[in-house]
Amino acid sequence: MHRRDALRTVAGLSLGAVAGCDAAQPSAAPTTASTVAGRTASTTENSSSPAAAALPDEVRHGPRDRPQVALTFHGQGDPRIVTALLDALTRGGAHVTVLAVGTWLAANHDLGRRVLADGHDLGNHTQHHADIKNMKPELAYAEIADCAQAIHAVAGSPGRWFRPSQTQYATATIKAAARRAGYPTCLSYDVDPRDFTDPGAAAIVSATLAAARPGSIVSLHCGHEGTVAAIAPILAGLHERGLRPVTASELLT
Repeated sequence: MHRRDALRTVAGLSLGAVAGCDAAQPSAAPTTASTVAGRTASTTENSSSPAAAALPDEVRHGPRDRPQVALTFHGQGDPRIVTALLDALTRGGAHVTVLAVGTWLAANHDLGRRVLADGHDLGNHTQHHADIKNMKPELAYAEIADCAQAIHAVAGSPGRWFRPSQTQYATATIKAAARRAGYPTCLSYDVDPRDFTDPGAAAIVSATLAAARPGSIVSLHCGHEGTVAAIAPILAGLHERGLRPVTASELLT
């Protein structure tokens, strides 16, 4: 399939809930992808304390010798709810990582700027939140590169972190596309309270705190009221366990 034709088909790809990602809303046709200059691919060797320059091509857990947990949020949803989430994080004094969907970020530049102003990481969660693991290489690359452009428009850079959409783990094709777009490391996670299913705040808190360990990377979602309600008790529970919430950049540097 020619790349131009492939891009035209992206809106028709499956957008259902898969592997911890809630469904994306229909969006406009994708913009033209461009190569994002930047990083080179890093080593694929695992390390208990990975340095920024020597991370593997996919990270599922951070260093286990630090009392830190990275809270990461798949970034899209009702701006009112996302604002409430950011307010809750500010009240709790927590810095996190927001992995934005490109079409959502393009429509919500003000929230993207607030993410950065509040001291959070702003990362890449593909342009349309489609099923990237079943895409051809060129289309997978376009999904990542177009989102990188959306982030660049807000942040002045494409950000450091990429998380694939609708899959917890990156395939070889996804990793290659991410490297090509300027992201040598795909950011996965080891704690998934499945808040996108809206189980209620108590269930989200219980599942998160039961699984969180030093170095854990937690997958959460913007745009869900139960997640907003769960923030304060999650932060309190982590504090009681001697764990500090940090950005992925802090955890993995």
